[in-house]
Amino acid sequence: MTPSIRIHPGILSPGVQLIRLPWRTAVPISLPVDDEANELLTRNALALLIAMLLDQQVPLERAFSAPRDLVRRLGHEPSAEELATFDPEALAAVFSERPALHRFPKAMAARSQELAKLIVSEYDGDAAALWNTAPTGAELLKRVSALPGFGAAKAQIFVALLGKQLGVRPPGWREAAGPFGADGSHVSVADITDDESLGKVRSHKQAMKAAAKAKAGN
Repeated sequence: MTPSIRIHPGILSPGVQLIRLPWRTAVPISLPVDDEANELLTRNALALLIAMLLDQQVPLERAFSAPRDLVRRLGHEPSAEELATFDPEALAAVFSERPALHRFPKAMAARSQELAKLIVSEYDGDAAALWNTAPTGAELLKRVSALPGFGAAKAQIFVALLGKQLGVRPPGWREAAGPFGADGSHVSVADITDDESLGKVRSHKQAMKAAAKAKAGN
């Protein structure tokens, strides 16, 4: 099958065409959330980005279920264009409705809107184009790192998540993901597929925190 061609004016000079690379394979996401949430994360790239954005200072189950809850509250799956132009106060109210989508719903509503605006301006509103058109792992990491709310570690974890859970594996993706790209590791959400792997990741994080605390005490 020949890759389709699409122009993304936000990242290319006018008139330059970019080949949509077929890195993504039909691999469903299998995180410890319900089937409805996993299905949404698998097929809706914007939902996956928002979930990863929200994955801080809350349990990962809450973060990765939030896009499903957002869809339920809106009554439909929002596009990047819709979120980008949503009334900020109204969006904050949706995020704040109990149970709130995040510990800091207003701040995360604003950050999610910033993310949507970037997807509209840089990728024609097509969130999946961020990774489907990345020719290398290094370029993929560069694009993810440019997203609002994606620091160095989160960007690498997301590259690892794409590779391990969705089969998005441009050349060099493991190297770009750093320690999170290692095969057989249990260090981040990229490695979680069931309750057992969730326990291993949480044990690793607890060990890291204990080591950091011990080091600080010396």
